[in-house]
Amino acid sequence: MALRIGDDAPDFTAETTQGTIKFHEWIGDGWAILFSHPKDFTPVCTTELGYMAGLKREFDKRNTKILGLSIDPVADHDRWQKDIEDTQGHKVTYPLIGDPELKVAKLYDMIHPNASGAQPRTAADNATVRSVFLVGPDKKIKMTLTYPMSTGRNFDEVLRVIDSCQLTAKFKVATPVNWKQGEDVIIVPSVSDEEAKTRFPGGWRAPRPYLRYVPQPK
Repeated sequence: MALRIGDDAPDFTAETTQGTIKFHEWIGDGWAILFSHPKDFTPVCTTELGYMAGLKREFDKRNTKILGLSIDPVADHDRWQKDIEDTQGHKVTYPLIGDPELKVAKLYDMIHPNASGAQPRTAADNATVRSVFLVGPDKKIKMTLTYPMSTGRNFDEVLRVIDSCQLTAKFKVATPVNWKQGEDVIIVPSVSDEEAKTRFPGGWRAPRPYLRYVPQPK
């Protein structure tokens, strides 16, 4: 069954490049990104894992942990990480799940339920394992993304979504199209004008009654 925004993120125990983790316990009271790739030693994913390694400090600032997943064994991940560092210039310091039996991939509907864990497998066999999940402190799914194999994922966009989710979890606002940190936001429709006067005493700009812009709350 497909997982949707607002669903509980399924808990699991898995072996990783940094030892055994229990997912919910590992997240703690922060946020987490769980992202998958089809197979180790593949070109697009090599660039993605390297870029994520370079962004780790940005995720740390947002109290967000990174967890990668491949249905290859942990031993393969250990060897692949050297290639990633050599070619991308960033050392992978976040854990990578080994999922050769497809347990986590199937739990998160990342791959066809009839897929076999038999090895060896090709990236084409694993074509649907190209997903990203953002999980909040309440262990609920806040965002999902699925990309085709031929298109590298935009992890700057993932950071933007985290900024939006963390802001809108704290204030009764939404973020408009292409919003970036520090730009104006929108008062949500559930907030009446009377309530808005209290919450946003500086006032707002309203080109339409339902479209009320305010500076980003601090």
